[in-house]
Amino acid sequence: MSLQSHLSELSAKHQALENQLDSALQHPSMDSVEIARIKRRKLQLKDEMQRIEGEIGED
Repeated sequence: MSLQSHLSELSAKHQALENQLDSALQHPSMDSVEIARIKRRKLQLKDEMQRIEGEIGED
């Protein structure tokens, strides 16, 4: 898998988590632990995306 396609896949996952988070925040009964888990995963994906973008930029 090329870095660019991996980056696209991570971006799609990041967007899906963003949508999931938006939906969770609209429901006051949503578990705060679950919201924190989604945010943490989004941050991990963003960090990975930035790392890959750095690698692509070095080429």
